[in-house]
Amino acid sequence: MLVKRFIVAGTLLAIAGFFLSCTSNNYSGDVNRELDAAGDNRTELQKAITHYDSLGDSLKLEAAFFLIGNMEDHAYGTYALRDSSEKDIYLNVLDHPDYDAVIVYLDSIENERGELDFGRDEKIEDIVTISADYLIDQIDWAFRAWQEKPWAANLSFEQFCDYVLPYRGSGEPLESWREYFWEKYQGIEDSMETPSDPVEAACLINDDVRSYFTFDPRFYLHPTDQGLSEMLSNGLGRCEDMTNITIYALRANGLAVTSDYTPYWADCGNNHAWNAILAADGKVIPFMGAEANPGKYNLSHKMAKAYRKMYSKQKDNLAFQDNKQEKTPRWLSGKSYQDVTADYVDVCDVTVEFDKEIPDSVNFAYLCVFNSGKWGAIHWAKIENKTATFTDMGISIAYLPALYLDKEVVPWGNPFILHDDCNVEKLEVNTDQTISVSLTSTTRRKQLASTDGVAVSSLDPGTEYELSYFNDGWQSIDKAVAGEEPLVFDSVPVGYLYWLVAKDSDREERIFTIEDNSQLWW
Repeated sequence: MLVKRFIVAGTLLAIAGFFLSCTSNNYSGDVNRELDAAGDNRTELQKAITHYDSLGDSLKLEAAFFLIGNMEDHAYGTYALRDSSEKDIYLNVLDHPDYDAVIVYLDSIENERGELDFGRDEKIEDIVTISADYLIDQIDWAFRAWQEKPWAANLSFEQFCDYVLPYRGSGEPLESWREYFWEKYQGIEDSMETPSDPVEAACLINDDVRSYFTFDPRFYLHPTDQGLSEMLSNGLGRCEDMTNITIYALRANGLAVTSDYTPYWADCGNNHAWNAILAADGKVIPFMGAEANPGKYNLSHKMAKAYRKMYSKQKDNLAFQDNKQEKTPRWLSGKSYQDVTADYVDVCDVTVEFDKEIPDSVNFAYLCVFNSGKWGAIHWAKIENKTATFTDMGISIAYLPALYLDKEVVPWGNPFILHDDCNVEKLEVNTDQTISVSLTSTTRRKQLASTDGVAVSSLDPGTEYELSYFNDGWQSIDKAVAGEEPLVFDSVPVGYLYWLVAKDSDREERIFTIEDNSQLWW
């Protein structure tokens, strides 16, 4: 659905009321906390503050306060590939001709050294490393773009702070990029039909970006976000890189742009990030940097949740709640994301009543979607009287209620289907009734029939498949080897969520319910 609004998330006070003389060191609480957290780097942050105070530029000083006061958790994060004994594995994805070749290489390493996985290697926090010169450079160039570009004239200071001023897109290394992209697209307004139209400007710039940068699936296996110099050198990246290089190019030219994302697709594996731009009428328009322009981009899978990457702290997030548990699921632990699901899909609030007792140490529950063989926590809610209400959930999706215990998502109830009309279909356990089912696929696909009306199987003949149902975890029903005909399983308990998985598969098979002896995919 068309996005109807662009939520402004900054919490700035009016400029006159917020401004505090830096000579008195009477900073706001957030700025003071960040200065204290900076340690030896406090001197650099105060240099930037003093610079704008000495110039008497109250607006740029407030921009410095905004960046410093919201700097917590912004960092360059690197990732390393490790084996089961936690030893590093060297991997340069560009040493291999394509994604499949990288997978073959990694499979060969796993056969020798056990299961491989990516883990955080280093977190280089901005607050302890960023320099005064870098902050001043970023602020000055951002203001120049805001003040000189015709399409930026109607941006409020709050919108400017949220969507033009931030100096990073995600967890990439810090590099100076504003002057590069300002010079690269200097004078672009002269070729525009409507120089005041930010969408037209974004389309022209994005058309150029995709001439030198494109998607490459090999970078799924390069989880460290690339910086500008690496992106320009490689010309290739994953969706986070595509959104980041586009954010650089557009923000450098005074365009209000950010990145929205879903941590887990709800009807397939993987996740996704894309761009969003503020149009002149106040609406937000999604697009894919380095691929598709605003107005010509559609998301291809179902979303349970869409979130927006913000620079400023979002005080309604889980990280700021009174939580009995120190650890939370990774995707939900951030302090600077914003829920914008209702801008993309029809949503419903869902109240879950828990039959199982809730541990005394727990006061938050989670809703999960099934993604790449696992249940991933996609939203949170506070538990009150053994119930939790989850807001703005995408519809026509299978969900699982869960708790987060010992750093693991633990099922805490049966899955359910949230239908288009907001009705909840509980997948109740029925051990007294069984049926025989005829299965033709492990994923959603068009159902074909032979000339005699018999369903055509897309399963691989000679491959062993295991059918399971979900009841406090996946419970095996039976295994069978596929032939040319649909695969038949007898004595299948009724009313569950099912999963048909090929032996030695990548676990990307989709879950389904059974209706009129047919697979209904979720």
